[in-house]
Amino acid sequence: MDFFSVLSMIGGLALFLYGMHVMGEGLSKVSGGKMEKILEGLTSNPLKAVGLGALVTAVIQSSSATTVMVVGFVNSGIMKLSQAVGVIMGANIGTTITSWILSLSGIESDSFFIQMFKPTSFSPILAIVGVGFLLFAKSEKKKDIGTIFLGFAVLMFGMESMSTAVKPLADVPEFTGILTTFSNPLLGMLAGALLTAVIQSSSASVGILQALCVTGAVSYSVAIPIILGQNIGTCVTALLSAIGAKKNAKRAAMVHLYFNIIGTTVFLVVFYGLNMVLDFGFMSQAADAAGIAVAHSAFNIFATAILLPFSSGLEKLACLTIRDEEETVPQSEAAQLLDVRFLEKPAFAMEQSRNAAKRMAEASKEALFTALSMLGEYREADAQKVVAEENNVDEYEDALGSYLVKLGQKDLTVHDSRDLSIILHCIGDFERISDHAVNIMESAQELHEKNLKFSEKALEELKVISKAVVDIVNISYDVFENTKIESAKKVEPLEEIIDELNQELKSRHVRRLREGKCTIEQGFVLSDITTSLERIADHCSNIAVCILQVAEDSFDTHSYLNTVKREDNATFQKRMEETRKQYPLP
Repeated sequence: MDFFSVLSMIGGLALFLYGMHVMGEGLSKVSGGKMEKILEGLTSNPLKAVGLGALVTAVIQSSSATTVMVVGFVNSGIMKLSQAVGVIMGANIGTTITSWILSLSGIESDSFFIQMFKPTSFSPILAIVGVGFLLFAKSEKKKDIGTIFLGFAVLMFGMESMSTAVKPLADVPEFTGILTTFSNPLLGMLAGALLTAVIQSSSASVGILQALCVTGAVSYSVAIPIILGQNIGTCVTALLSAIGAKKNAKRAAMVHLYFNIIGTTVFLVVFYGLNMVLDFGFMSQAADAAGIAVAHSAFNIFATAILLPFSSGLEKLACLTIRDEEETVPQSEAAQLLDVRFLEKPAFAMEQSRNAAKRMAEASKEALFTALSMLGEYREADAQKVVAEENNVDEYEDALGSYLVKLGQKDLTVHDSRDLSIILHCIGDFERISDHAVNIMESAQELHEKNLKFSEKALEELKVISKAVVDIVNISYDVFENTKIESAKKVEPLEEIIDELNQELKSRHVRRLREGKCTIEQGFVLSDITTSLERIADHCSNIAVCILQVAEDSFDTHSYLNTVKREDNATFQKRMEETRKQYPLP
């Protein structure tokens, strides 16, 4: 094997690994986080957990990625450790699909149709289609599909290059001598584990082993121990992701390790024990790609079958290894949802960000509505609730802001990029609305402590503007959560009406003050409340305008509002009149 053959082998390996990475990324983008959402909604049924774990891994083509996601779910409290055990077992089965696809390269037949099933036959077609989609398709979904096709074609080209480059090694005695060493089960396992730990993908390391099979020098006595080691080596990714995680997340990573170590140990004892008695003749035969796939699947199915009934035992073993100890500073609800591990799957990380933003919106709404209810009767428990919700909103704003900045550096779809922009623009408004809720609560507290009461007339007027604010909050929050463009157009007219109501309430208070029906002190409190309500409406307007502007790929808010509010805008003026009739002052 000369220098240029070595270069071809290294180049082939590079293309193979890159193709697998590109294909996996494309599959993740096409799934749009749906696969991860399937895992998130998992039940405690062990068989269902195994099935879903296998399905998700088969789709995203990476057991390491699935296991890292599971560690993130457990760390976030989304998934229990008992649920994670079945998913991890299923992930090990799902990852074998790659070796079966690669094994198709060994198909031999004179039939044209059977030959077309060989990856080397259909991958050039996929490459052409993939390039066509990437260059000419306008749909982002088609571009992602093109990425998958192209990634697979690059992967297969790399596999073919590796196979061609290593073929001459069959005549190199030193190479066959090294492989013979690996027929020792312990050395073979160590080699497989090290290779997989370095490249962090059991699918890729099995593919490399399949490529080496073309030399004819890889016997089953060599291949089987390496395959067993590869399953242990793939645990490294999950173990690394668990660093700094909560104890249950570390336990999930340990479950993955124990599953593979115990499964490998049992398989070694049973398989090599039977071999001593029955003397399996195939062990000395040269392995092929299909045989590697069979061995890979057989081990993982065997390990799952024998260990699934003892899944609670694996859980207890992990708990014994990672013992209970006092938690450090407890994670906030926001930090739990926005686990950094999810950033490896941007589509799912974006879904988690949407969920966090919706919870933030609900918390700010709850703070506001609770504060408004206190204007009629002050309650200390409700005052504490408002403060707690406002603190919760602050935590969400801090967590979301930093998380979305990191997420923005990832490769996102156009839809996800737009949602990211919307959330970044709106979280500040949600936070300010919760601040105004605290201001309203403090005004209610002042009224209570100073034993002040508004006149019946002032209370009735306050109810009208409060109802208008409740309505604008409900509409704008619904617009944010469900991206309702038509509903967004109702917000600005209502915001204008709230401005009018605020001015009218202040004018009426001045008249009552002159007539001696109200005091200056009451007037200050009333002014504080109506000012807060008017500013809340402004923030609701910001939210609605943001949704409208993103839909139109524009962020010139001032220009938009100036255009909408022009006196010659008949549609807007009509909406204003209709809205004004809904909030008559007594």
